Amino acid sequence: MSENQSKTVVLDNKVATATWRDWFSLTKPEITFLVTISALAGFILASENGVDGWLLIWTLVGISLTSAGGCALNHYLEWELDGLMKRTAYRPIPSGRILPETAKWFGVALVVVGVGLLCPLTNPLTGVLAAATVALYVFVYTPMKRKSTLNTLVGTLPGALPVLGGWTAATGSVGAGGWVLFGVLLCWQMPHFYALAWMYKKDYEKGGFAMLTVSDPEGTATAQQMVFYTVGMIVCSIIPTFLGLSSWIYLIGALALGIWFMVPVLKFYFSRSVLHAREVLKASVMYIPLLLLAIIVDRLLA
Repeated sequence: MSENQSKTVVLDNKVATATWRDWFSLTKPEITFLVTISALAGFILASENGVDGWLLIWTLVGISLTSAGGCALNHYLEWELDGLMKRTAYRPIPSGRILPETAKWFGVALVVVGVGLLCPLTNPLTGVLAAATVALYVFVYTPMKRKSTLNTLVGTLPGALPVLGGWTAATGSVGAGGWVLFGVLLCWQMPHFYALAWMYKKDYEKGGFAMLTVSDPEGTATAQQMVFYTVGMIVCSIIPTFLGLSSWIYLIGALALGIWFMVPVLKFYFSRSVLHAREVLKASVMYIPLLLLAIIVDRLLA
């Protein structure tokens, strides 16, 4: 059977059909890509004496698999709520193409393999951080989404840990530079997720999620927090230069990216429109890869 053909998954005498695209979508590839990119940024910034190629490969493979597994487990835990929302109703589990229990064990397997690679092939600390990322995402952030608007802030913790994992993989310890990058990722996520939550606030309300955008219909608090955390992101992003981890090349790049990111955030602050929320979301998706590019250029030219 080719990978483009339908596969049949049987569990407890139930049958669901799925393609490879459905299994891939369980890993939330957009999120896993950004997780991997952030880990790469942490690894490169920490590698002041050159990059260990094999160590980098195992780091990225392990963190990617662990992230993918955590995302699959999130699909499993939220599939009934996903079925209530237009944006997520066609996901593999609520649409019936993949069975919930099958998705659960798929996620568990990916996490086990990912952590199992990280511990011996990078270092145990990086493996522990990866496991903690999944634990926070699955057992704290996911259930909290239905109970408190603080879920978005709490959700930034597992979202920021991978960049710290990239740092520890390269150095074997948690240093000041790793914590600074953690701060960048933590602050970056707030405008990113608030923009998404504003765009789909009716869907989130229908699904029973406790989002700030639902309890803040005018968007005042949402817009204020987006500006606040974007300022925090910019401040954290320039600190590596003052720690001696990068040169003026990176500093200029980080400042330029921060100002570029702030423009749509300020537009949303004054308009509270879906159009400008979408601009914030687009800028946020591009920001982490571009910041990584600034780190790489700095390493090559400085």
